[in-house]
Amino acid sequence: MKKSLLLLLSFTLAVEGFTQSGLYQQSSTKWFDDSFELIDKQLFSAAKYAFQSLPANNTPEEIQIHGAFNQAIATLKIENPNASDEVYVFIRKHPNHPLANDAAHILGDFFFDKRNYREAIPAYNKVDVSKVNFEQGSEVIFKKAYAYFQLRDYTNALINFNAVKTHNSAYSPDAFYYAGYIALEQKNYDQAIRDLKEADKSNFYASKVPALLAAIYYRQGYYDELVNYAEPVLQNRSNLESRELIHLYLAEAYFEKGNYEKAAANYDAFVNAKKSDLNRTQVYRAGISQYQIRNYQRATDYLKVSAVGDDKLAQVSSYYLGHAYIKLNNPQFASNSFSAAYKSDADREVKEDALVNFAKVNLERGNFQEAVNALDTYLDNFPNGTYRAEAEGLLTDALINTSNYLRAIDQLEKMPRKSERLRAAYQKITYYQGIVYYRDKRHDMANTLFDKSLREPIDRGLVMETYFWKGENFAAQDKLADAIKAYEQVLNQKPDLRNPITAKTHYGLGYSLFNTQQYAKAENHFRSYVNLLQGSIDPQNYDEALVRLGDVYYVQKKFVDAQTIFQRAIRERNDFIDYAYFRSGVVFNFQNRNDEAVRELTTLIDSYPNSLYLEDAIFQKSQILMEMTKYSEASDGFTRLIGSRPSSPFIPFALEGRAIANFSMQNYNATIEDYKRILDNHPNASNAEAALVGLQETLALQNRSGEFSQYLSKFRNANPDSKSVQSLEYEAAKNLYFSNASEQAITAFNTYLRNYPQSSNKPEALFFIGDAQMRLGRKNDALETFYRLEKEQASSQRIRAVQRIANLEMENGNYEKALPFFRESLSNARNQVEEYEALKGLMEANYQLNRMDTAIEMADRIVNLGSVVTDAIPHALLLKAKALLKTNRKPAAETVLEDLVKEYKTIHGAEGLFLWAEGKAKDDKHDTSNELIFEYSSAFSSYDYWFGRCFILIAENYQKLGEAFQAKATLQSVVENSVNEEIKRMARERLNRLN
Repeated sequence: MKKSLLLLLSFTLAVEGFTQSGLYQQSSTKWFDDSFELIDKQLFSAAKYAFQSLPANNTPEEIQIHGAFNQAIATLKIENPNASDEVYVFIRKHPNHPLANDAAHILGDFFFDKRNYREAIPAYNKVDVSKVNFEQGSEVIFKKAYAYFQLRDYTNALINFNAVKTHNSAYSPDAFYYAGYIALEQKNYDQAIRDLKEADKSNFYASKVPALLAAIYYRQGYYDELVNYAEPVLQNRSNLESRELIHLYLAEAYFEKGNYEKAAANYDAFVNAKKSDLNRTQVYRAGISQYQIRNYQRATDYLKVSAVGDDKLAQVSSYYLGHAYIKLNNPQFASNSFSAAYKSDADREVKEDALVNFAKVNLERGNFQEAVNALDTYLDNFPNGTYRAEAEGLLTDALINTSNYLRAIDQLEKMPRKSERLRAAYQKITYYQGIVYYRDKRHDMANTLFDKSLREPIDRGLVMETYFWKGENFAAQDKLADAIKAYEQVLNQKPDLRNPITAKTHYGLGYSLFNTQQYAKAENHFRSYVNLLQGSIDPQNYDEALVRLGDVYYVQKKFVDAQTIFQRAIRERNDFIDYAYFRSGVVFNFQNRNDEAVRELTTLIDSYPNSLYLEDAIFQKSQILMEMTKYSEASDGFTRLIGSRPSSPFIPFALEGRAIANFSMQNYNATIEDYKRILDNHPNASNAEAALVGLQETLALQNRSGEFSQYLSKFRNANPDSKSVQSLEYEAAKNLYFSNASEQAITAFNTYLRNYPQSSNKPEALFFIGDAQMRLGRKNDALETFYRLEKEQASSQRIRAVQRIANLEMENGNYEKALPFFRESLSNARNQVEEYEALKGLMEANYQLNRMDTAIEMADRIVNLGSVVTDAIPHALLLKAKALLKTNRKPAAETVLEDLVKEYKTIHGAEGLFLWAEGKAKDDKHDTSNELIFEYSSAFSSYDYWFGRCFILIAENYQKLGEAFQAKATLQSVVENSVNEEIKRMARERLNRLN
C-alpha cells in the first residue's frame, strides 16, 4: 500500500544519513550500503543474501540491527517460507527499537494485502501506535478493524472503527461507514444512522451510503424520514450506487403511507432498472399500488405474478386481480381470478367475498351454471354470511337462466321455504326443462315437468306458454283429445290477439281437430290463424295453414270456399303452390268444371316437375279426361305415369284406367294386357277383382275366354277367403311383428313363405322380415332381405326396401353403394320427410366420398326444404360448413357457422361454435377465438363434449397469448366441472404440460 512505501522511504533516508559519516570508508559500512542499494532497486532476493553476508566483526551494532531488519523484510518481500517468522524474531530481539514498530507494520500490511486477515491482526497488534505519526496510527487501527470486520468479529471491529472515528483522519469516513454497517447488521439502527450520516459527508461514500440509510429508515418504519432523505438524494446525486434499491425502499415507504401513486412510480423504477427482481410480497404491493391509482392493466402485470401459489398472498392477489379484470372489462379473466381466490382456504373472509364476486361475474357474462354452482356453494358454506340475502337473489336469476335445469330444479325442491321470487323461478325452470324433454321426444317426462310448472302459476303469460307446449307434447304422442284440452286452456286465458301464443294455439288446435275429423271446429281455428298472420312480417306457418283451411272446406264439401282459398294461395305464390294447383283441380272436378280442373292440373304437371304431388296430378288429370271421354289423352296420361313412376302406388289403378280407355277405343288387346299386368304384378291390389271382371269381359269379346281360367286361379290364390289357413298363418305372423316379438315373427314369416312361395303377400312379408331383423340388430341379414325385396320390381313395397338398403349401406361405410339407392329414394319420395331422408343420405355419402360440391348442394336443398324434422337444418348447415372448410373456402364456412351458432342451440351449433373459434385460433386470432366462445357458449353448456372442447381451446389461446395463469385456471375449472371423462382427460394432459 501507499503508506507502506512511505514507511520504507523514511527508513532509506535514515540510512543515507548514516552512510555519509566518516565511518563510510570502513568495509562493513560500504558492504551495508551496497546491500541497501539492492533493496532500493527492489532486488529483494539479492538483498537478502547480501544482508546475510554482512560481516559480524567490526560492524557497528546499529548497522547490524538495520541489516537484520532489511534481511527479514527482503525475505518477506520474496515470500520465502517462514518469512513472517524472521520478522517476528527481529521484533522479539529488538522490541524497543523503532524498527520493531516498522517491522510489525510492514508484516501486518503484507498479510492485509494478501487478504490474510487472520494473520494481519496479530501483526498489527505488535505496532505501538503511540510511537508512530497520527496518520500511520489511524491506518493501523483501521486496517485491524477492517480485518476483524472481514472475519465477522464485529465486536473487535467496532472497537477499532470507533477509535478511528475520533481521529478525524483520512480513515475516519471509512470507519464511520463500516461502523454504521455493523450497527445496521446488529439492528442498532439509530447508531447506524448516526455513523452513516457522517460517512455520507465524504465524497467517496456519498454514492454508497444512501441505499444503506434508506434501508435503515425503512426497517425502522421511519417512512417520513426515508422520504425526506431519499427524494432529494435521488434528484441531486447522479452517481448513486444501488439507485434501484433506494427506489424500492421509497416504494415500500410510500405504500405504507398510502401514497400509491408515488409507490407505483418507484416500484416501476426498480423493475425498469432490471438489476434484480421484486419478491412476491413486493410484487403484490406494486400491483395493489397500480390498482389503487386505477392503472388496472399494469396492476394485472404484477398481480398475476404474485397470484401464483397456494398461500394467503396468492389468494389476495387473485382476488384483486379479479377486480382489476372487471375494470378492464375482461370478465373471463376476472372469473378465473376469483375462482382461484375462493378455492383457497387461506383467508375465510377473502374466500367469501371472492365466491360472491365469482358468481356475479359469471351471471353477468351469461355463464349461468357456473353462477348457480358458486351461489349454491356459498349458501352451503356461509349460511349466515354477509352476502346471504344478495346470494339468494342472485341465485334466483342464475337458476332462471341456467341451462342445467334439472340441477336447478333439484336445488329449488330441496328448499323447505321458497319466496315468491323463487317460486317464480321454479315455474320457469320446470317449464324450460319440459321444453327440453319435448325436444328430446321424452314426452311423458315433458308432461310431468309442465304439470310441475303449472302448480306455481305466478306468471300468467308463462301459464299460457306451458299449456300450449303441453298441447304440442300431447299432439306429438298422437293423444289428440288431451292436446285439444291443453290448447283450449290457452284460449280460456283470453290471451291478447297480438300475443304470438294466440296464433300458435289456433294452429295447433286446428290440426288436432282436423286429425280427429272435427272439421267445422278445425275450420274456425285455421281461419283465425290465417287472419292473424296475413301480411305479418313473420308469417310462420301461414302458407301451410292457408292450404289446410282449403282442405277443411273441401272435406266439408264447401267447394266454393275451398276454391277461393286455393286460388288465394296461388295468387300469393304460396310455398305450397303446387299442392294448391292440385287441390284446385280436384275441387273444379267436383264442381263439374272439368276444363278448369284439367288446366290447373296441367299447370302443376308442366311447371312443377319435382312436385311431391306430380303422380297425383297426372293420375287425377287422366281420370278427369276419362270422364270427359277424351280416352286417347287419358291413355297417354296413364302411360306417362306407368312409365315414369314404376314404383308408384297408383300403378294398378293407372293400368286399370288405361285398360278402360283402350276398351272404349276398342283397343282390346291393349286392354287385355293391362288387366293381365294388374293380376300378374298386383294381385292384392284393391282393384284386382275389377281387373278380373274386365279381363273376363274383354276376353269374351275377343273369343279368348279359354285364357280366363288361368287368371281366375291366380286371383283365388292371391285372395283366399279370409277364413283360409293361408290367411290365418299370415295374419298370425303379422300379429307377432306388430307386438314386437321380432324373432318369432321372422320364423313365422319364413315358414309362411316356404308354404306359399307364390303368395301375393311375399313382398310385404319380406319387408316385415327385414324390419324385424333390424330391430334385433342383425343388420347384415336385414340388408340381404331388403336386397331380395328390391328385386320385386312390381311391388309397392320395393321403394321401402330401397330406402332401407340406402341407410344400411351408409351405416356399413359403403357410400358408393348407397348413392344410387338414395337417388332412387329421392325420385320416388311421396312426402317431405322421405325427401329429406334421401337428401340427407346423399349429402352425407358425398361428404364421406370427398365430393364436397355435391354435399354442399344437397345441404342447400335440405335448408330450402325447411324444418321437416327436428335438427334437419342445423345438421345440414354443420356438414356444409365442414365441406367448405375441407375445400379451403374458409370465409364462406365461417358465414355458415355464424348462422348455425346464432340460430340453432343444438349439438350441431355446439360443434359449429368450436369449429368457428378453432378457425380463428388457427389464424392466430386468439383473442377473437376466445371472444366467440365467451359470447355464445353458455347456450351449449348441456352438450358437455363440445362445451368442454371450447374451454380447452380457450386455455390453449391463453397459453399462446402468454397468459399462463389464466390457462391453468381455465383447465383446472374444466377438470373440476366437466362431466365428460374424455374432456377431463384432455384437460389434465394439458394442465400437466403447463405445470
